[in-house]
Amino acid sequence: MSDFLGSVWWLIVSLGLLVTFHEFGHYWVARRNGVRVLRFSVGFGRPLWMRRGRDGTEYAIAAIPLGGYVKMLDEREAPVAADEVSQAFNRKSVGQRMAIVAAGPAANLLLCVALLWAMFVVGRPDYAPVVGHVQGVAAEAGLARGDRIEAVGERATPTWNEVQMALLPAALDRADVRVAVVDADGNPAERTLPLSKLAPELDDRALLPAVGVLPRHLLAPPVIGRVHPDSPAWGVLAEDDRVTALDGNPVATFDQIGPLVQALGERGGTAMIEVERDGERLALEVAPRRVHDEARGDFWALGIESTRAAVPPKDALQRYGPLEAVPAALRETVHLTGQLVGMIGRAFTGRIAVENTVAGPITIARATNAYAQQGVAWYLTILALLSLSLAVINLLPIPLLDGGHLLYYLIELVKGSPVSERAMAAGQSVGLVLLAGLMGLAFYNDILQLVQR
Repeated sequence: MSDFLGSVWWLIVSLGLLVTFHEFGHYWVARRNGVRVLRFSVGFGRPLWMRRGRDGTEYAIAAIPLGGYVKMLDEREAPVAADEVSQAFNRKSVGQRMAIVAAGPAANLLLCVALLWAMFVVGRPDYAPVVGHVQGVAAEAGLARGDRIEAVGERATPTWNEVQMALLPAALDRADVRVAVVDADGNPAERTLPLSKLAPELDDRALLPAVGVLPRHLLAPPVIGRVHPDSPAWGVLAEDDRVTALDGNPVATFDQIGPLVQALGERGGTAMIEVERDGERLALEVAPRRVHDEARGDFWALGIESTRAAVPPKDALQRYGPLEAVPAALRETVHLTGQLVGMIGRAFTGRIAVENTVAGPITIARATNAYAQQGVAWYLTILALLSLSLAVINLLPIPLLDGGHLLYYLIELVKGSPVSERAMAAGQSVGLVLLAGLMGLAFYNDILQLVQR
């Protein structure tokens, strides 16, 4: 399946599932409170499929799979027969109406917990949080190759993805953060990353690379992909040789070879390079040569390049038993909710660029497809994030969203009478403008990312 078709497929499946749960929340609580539901629709526009249930509700799947709705009996929308007035939404108490409106986001929140529980039970494969290369503020903090990052702040980091998720908020806030590590010799230690030193003009998307810590799994293995003709390595080393040591120094990744070659060249003379070739261990004599490059200037070189290795297998797994996964899923939901609300707050206060916060359907489709390609557990992760996002965004106090309706009902509770139809109409106009602006921004961000690819 192509990336385009895969993205479209997973977008439709994901939004269909999330919207169905959201609308089912409204539907279920409405029915329990005696409200007659006229239509339960997944999607907008012309129905592609419809049937009428025994309860008189029309169940429909519509052509535009980017939302859905539950249409309830309401005297404000159409005349209601005298014998059905008691089933009208507007005739219910303010508490009942608030429960019905809040049930949609609540359903998405519960779905998020359920999806995270399933993810933990299935087990999410990832990479171990082991440092491969450091520079910048990470080097200044004392992080070193081989350090295993156990926690960032108060957040445990059993995988590299958790390290990134924990570092990002601190980097956005330019806040120094404590990092607990276990070094390559097994000794526990604490470091403080001075993220306050990150340049304020840095683009939000460049923050994590600017921290200067590269994971072990992204480093190329010490396998030779090419030997340059007439170089010191020509006739000595061969393609697919795996370098294990140079001048008595062990080599684990290709980037370690360069500094060892420079040191050898400055000292002068020859040295032994140890390699594995066709299952045999060989010790060969090499002497680097000084070369000149317009970009790098003068440096010592052997004349070898690394091979482009395949993505290494994941070496860490987040998994819990069915009972242990329950509190783990609840903790993760609370944590992710805090992260999401924090991101929204940063966007509204201008601490992060809005274009890096508001994602449109194209970005969501591509992300969902990318997560789905990594397996069931990762797809459950993105589905949980989307469900949580749907819950939180719908609770924003914007007219036309569930949060806007809840705001009206809170005002009604305080003043003792419903908000006037004129005020509600004005609010809906404002809400329509705000939602249109958000949708426009989302599509703009999508197009911008496509152009920048």
